[in-house]
Amino acid sequence: MRQRKDIKRRLEDFHAQFESIAGATVHTQWRGAVGNPTRLLIESARLADLIVTASPEGVSFGNAYRSTDLGNLILQAGRPVLVASTNQEDFRINKVLVGWKDTSEVRRAVLDAMPFLQMAQEVRVITIDDEATDETWNGLDDLVAFLDVHGVEARAEVFPEKSNGGTIADLAGAMNADLVISGAYGHSRFREWIFGGATRALLEADRLNRLMSN
Repeated sequence: MRQRKDIKRRLEDFHAQFESIAGATVHTQWRGAVGNPTRLLIESARLADLIVTASPEGVSFGNAYRSTDLGNLILQAGRPVLVASTNQEDFRINKVLVGWKDTSEVRRAVLDAMPFLQMAQEVRVITIDDEATDETWNGLDDLVAFLDVHGVEARAEVFPEKSNGGTIADLAGAMNADLVISGAYGHSRFREWIFGGATRALLEADRLNRLMSN
């Protein structure tokens, strides 16, 4: 009971802080509750276009009662999830990197992220493929054409794969990308946690802002 009272007091403090930051210039609604944070976010997502959350400490082995399980959130919320980088102070959209693979998850992510893409000054679309074929490049060309129809100028590139799945995160860091857009869990989540993969590598890259859809 004492812990619940302490949590409720903290929620009241956070509410006051939220109100002072949001002000009266935009319409906002505060929701605070004591419970599993992942489940509460999934329930509240039905009211949202986009979920914005912080990078919890220990993505792989976090405390389910004190931090969000990003994997479950992305898989179950039915909304795009923007995971902010650690110690994020402001959010600008100049350089955007799209991790492209012709799957339903990535197609959805690109469409979900269109408002951000339209704000960007530089957009790079990358595919990870050791042996890019004509089909690979045709898919990239189609995506670049799709973005162009929506007023987004982009260039496409192909890079070889790394065994740890970290290529997208590495390239985003080298590019100083303000946002990385990708699909999530093209393979099963279990396989990614056990063997590694692009989704896991991105979730652990807490220096990046990542928008992910499933």
